[in-house]
Amino acid sequence: MKNDVRPAENRRCFGFSRRHNFLFLVVLGVVLFVYCTNIRDTGPEWNPKEWMKNHSTKLLTVFGKQSNVSKNTGFTGFPDGNSAAELPETTSVATTQEPTTQQQRTVSSRVTKKTPETQTAQRIAAPYVSPGPYLVEYPYEYHFTINEELKCKQENPFVVLIVQVAPRNRAHRDIIRNSWGSEKLVNNQVVALFFLLGMQTGDDAEQVHRQLLQESREHHDLIQGDFVDCYKNLTIKTMVMLEWLNSYCSSAAYAMKIDSDMFLNVPNLVDLLLKAPRTNYMTGLVTQGGRVSRNPNSKWFLPIEVFSEDVYPPYALGLGYILSLDLTKKLVEASRHIKPLYIEDIYLGLCMRHLGIHLTDPSGYSFHFFPIQYSRCKYSKIIATTTLENMDRLWIWRDFKKPGRYC
Repeated sequence: MKNDVRPAENRRCFGFSRRHNFLFLVVLGVVLFVYCTNIRDTGPEWNPKEWMKNHSTKLLTVFGKQSNVSKNTGFTGFPDGNSAAELPETTSVATTQEPTTQQQRTVSSRVTKKTPETQTAQRIAAPYVSPGPYLVEYPYEYHFTINEELKCKQENPFVVLIVQVAPRNRAHRDIIRNSWGSEKLVNNQVVALFFLLGMQTGDDAEQVHRQLLQESREHHDLIQGDFVDCYKNLTIKTMVMLEWLNSYCSSAAYAMKIDSDMFLNVPNLVDLLLKAPRTNYMTGLVTQGGRVSRNPNSKWFLPIEVFSEDVYPPYALGLGYILSLDLTKKLVEASRHIKPLYIEDIYLGLCMRHLGIHLTDPSGYSFHFFPIQYSRCKYSKIIATTTLENMDRLWIWRDFKKPGRYC
């Protein structure tokens, strides 16, 4: 110690610190030993994600957790299956597909109510494994937070119109309700209208859901599933649509999926379907020989390891397509054999190819991807067209329905 020239008070502090550090390490070692022993004793059922969830429910909301999943994994469904537990009267459609991730489970094809038993089963599910940014979480047992279970049985429609729309987009829904969506009986055929939407995320999610519940009470035409409503989840949205049709509206002859910014000539649609096959029928703006985009900057980019082919099979563009109702169950069945891409219309084309069913070009009528300039004559010859954002669709509808010759 003769070389230690520090002041005596510093030497005393140094010695005091070493003794307490040693005691701290001893205590820490005991704590770690007990902690590790407890984890080992819990067995394989112990799930750190579940432990965190059960001890942090006051810190995170359902939508806050989902927002983080969306940013970090590229998948934006509700992976833990508990997203709708706090919402009223939640129903579910269980798919028949085999699981494609650790999280998924094989369940029977039926409509179920959420029960304490099913909620418990969901809470002990395996940790979520993201399928990656170009694939989506399907099959999966999604639930309906808003549903119209009896409407098809009560109305017995010939054709069902399903408009896929964002939760916040009340304006588009009202425009459709007051234009082509108001046509309920055409050529003595009943036409039913439904809007399909997912869950809103963000700070106003609860407010939006309350507004949707009120809108549903007013119009009885909303169907809401507990997946996040976003572009990357359009395949989920479409497959949930097919499951809903199969479970609640299978007595109808046809269904049409249509985007919310479209103009639809309902009489021409019904006229087309009165002459169409009742089985294995799908039509729309059918695309042949579409090339796969390998440009990472493209909205529709797919890497070769996800989809190795250079050309897509024939498919109907997602702006609006029609199918006979026998196809809903067949497409859901086919989906268990095809990895679900996020590009929904191409995914349906892959399922149709798997089934060996060819798409049909519409006979005598047209679908338009690019908006056509409005005239009574032009609109009288189409089934559907996209519209520009600044087009007054209500004025167009009123003008189109005026008495008199179209051309």
